[in-house]
Amino acid sequence: MHNAYILVNPTIAFFMHSAYIAAMDRTTNLLGALALALTDKISAGLKDIIDRSGETAAAIVVIGYVPGISVQVLRQVLDLSHPGTVRLADRLEEDGLVERRSATDARAVALHLTRKGAIMRKKLMMRRLDTLEAALKGITTNERRVLADLIAKVLTNLPETEMGKHRICRLCDVQTCSDCPIPGHAI
Repeated sequence: MHNAYILVNPTIAFFMHSAYIAAMDRTTNLLGALALALTDKISAGLKDIIDRSGETAAAIVVIGYVPGISVQVLRQVLDLSHPGTVRLADRLEEDGLVERRSATDARAVALHLTRKGAIMRKKLMMRRLDTLEAALKGITTNERRVLADLIAKVLTNLPETEMGKHRICRLCDVQTCSDCPIPGHAI
């Protein structure tokens, strides 16, 4: 019988955990704290604009930069189940933010932002920008350039798939990043 769990002596586990923590340098720890803090602030700010949770804001942003995207492709970008993505599209349509149109593939529908959806997208993008700019307050132009280069290097290590690149950039202002370090070609 194969056992899925391996029992580890608590003393050994303690030392393994201590070794892991000791191996973490300050930069690694600070990066984790920064990522979490920014994620929390951006999520809260977007929820203030559109009182929906989950990937609602990201769906609006993605549909805006890929007009006519199918539910199937949107599902992959948002990493949601097909039924979950259909329910999300239904809510966006009920809110008057998205409309379904015929797609070239008769089995699919093409999602497009309505005028109200485009306005909502601009508000979401501006809130994200304001949140990120506030985090960079006090950083000089030269420091911003250095930071941008370092972040670009880190970003190149993150996507595991072509679609993963789109997932990372699902809230990005893709027109701002003409020199994207992880350009996706899946959609």
